[in-house]
Amino acid sequence: MSEELNKPEWQVIGQLVSSIQIEQRRSRRWGIFFKSLTFVFLFSVLAIIMSGDDVETLSASQDHVAVVDIFGPIMTGAEASSERLLPALADAFAAPNAKAVVLNINSPGGSPVQAGILFDELQLLKQAHPAKPLYAVIGDVGASGAYYIAAVADYIYADKASTVGSIGVIGSGFGFDQLIAKLGVERRTYTAGGNKDFLDPFLPEKAKQKAMFEDLLNQIHLQFISQVELGRGDRLVPHEDLYSGAVWHGQRALELGLIDGLGNLHSVARDQIGVADVLWYSPEKTPLEEVMEELGAQTKTAISWGLNQSLVIH
Repeated sequence: MSEELNKPEWQVIGQLVSSIQIEQRRSRRWGIFFKSLTFVFLFSVLAIIMSGDDVETLSASQDHVAVVDIFGPIMTGAEASSERLLPALADAFAAPNAKAVVLNINSPGGSPVQAGILFDELQLLKQAHPAKPLYAVIGDVGASGAYYIAAVADYIYADKASTVGSIGVIGSGFGFDQLIAKLGVERRTYTAGGNKDFLDPFLPEKAKQKAMFEDLLNQIHLQFISQVELGRGDRLVPHEDLYSGAVWHGQRALELGLIDGLGNLHSVARDQIGVADVLWYSPEKTPLEEVMEELGAQTKTAISWGLNQSLVIH
């Protein structure tokens, strides 16, 4: 009888011991995870400190192709912004042993202002260094503002499957006026100036403001088209959708004269420019940015491993 009464107590004790063991195993696994992450971090910092400068100096003293990456959205404050790219581009053109400059593009586009600044400044750099050709090489995508910039190059290359074009302008938003009316919310807006509430999403759309906005987009579109035609000239093949905002794969872009050939960064350097060595003049990242970029993939993998282990333990 006494043994039967003690059974629940032993079960509680057994569950408690089991829980302690689980927590200990979990602590050990997470301890290994964080120690590994710390090791990778320190190793990355050491590798960055020991790398680059000697190799870069050696490469810069030899004939090479100067490469500047234009990656991601083109906008103020981003990696692909005029304030970050222009110093690197100036250095690339000024480098005495750089036989050509390549814009290494992988971007869906962005600000027409930023794209226009880069186009105009690249024109000036080309005029200041007439013996140094400018190439644009498109990776996965070179569309919209990214193609705007590419159009200034003497030659444009892309992969047969690259996405090229999107010569158009878009502006979008939402209209919430009917929703807030259903919710019983009243929008109160006070302006001095008839268009100060321009396209307010919480007010019914005004025909005059819509027409003004469409005219604004059309004018920017015409600016875009004029710059593309300035850069590409008679290489462009007339097509009804050329300036419609449509995109094409690299093979079709070649047929339309949007690019000059098929290739990648290294094949263009080797086969078109005749110099196999490439040297990046892209904007320097801060040590923290370099470390975080280096750790990005490893950290994601490590965190995923840690989470999976905790799920297994449970």
